Amino acid sequence: MKLEVLTVGALAVRCYFVICPETRECAIIDPGGDEGRILEEVRRLGLVPKYILATHGHADHVAGAWWLRKKLEIPVAMHEADDHFFRQPDAAAIFAAWGFEVNEPADILLKEGDLIRIGETVTLRVIHTPGHSPGSVCYYDGQQYLFTGDTLFVGAVGRTDLPGGDFHQMLRSIEEKILPLPDETVICPGHDYGDRPFSTLAEEKKTNPYITEFILGR
Repeated sequence: MKLEVLTVGALAVRCYFVICPETRECAIIDPGGDEGRILEEVRRLGLVPKYILATHGHADHVAGAWWLRKKLEIPVAMHEADDHFFRQPDAAAIFAAWGFEVNEPADILLKEGDLIRIGETVTLRVIHTPGHSPGSVCYYDGQQYLFTGDTLFVGAVGRTDLPGGDFHQMLRSIEEKILPLPDETVICPGHDYGDRPFSTLAEEKKTNPYITEFILGR
């Protein structure tokens, strides 16, 4: 697997290109705006996009998804819980007040354990990690990389004060779904909020206060 990253949109979302080196097929994770830059990167790298994958339904992570879906003629995939939740009036109104459009329906509704195949050699497994939002997910390549969206950051976790957020549920998701993964797993967060853009699960177990105090320290 090859990996490329762009920081996009008004809220500086990390948009990942997960690439099969043999076929150049790719998935675009969290295209949170700057659609033109994302399209330029696709063309510059000679990629063949197959999917747009959302780690969750917050508008800053999918702001560019609908334009890219039409331009590239590829499906948008999102967990079924967030696809429903963030098109409801109360949730949509918050992001409309921030200047975002209401989410369009996703083409593929994800659930725990779904597998997303990219080219000949890359498969991402869907890990449902609710808490930041009802349908937050992580994507795991089964070998090295975990794309955590806003569930787990370098040295922090995602906010839970927006509609659908639940702090205790998020801690359970991290404890039950993320911490059992191998220590060498590379954490690829949805924003660069830490002292470095990437981390490992081993480092987070040692230094992330939400893990050391709220989970391991109990």
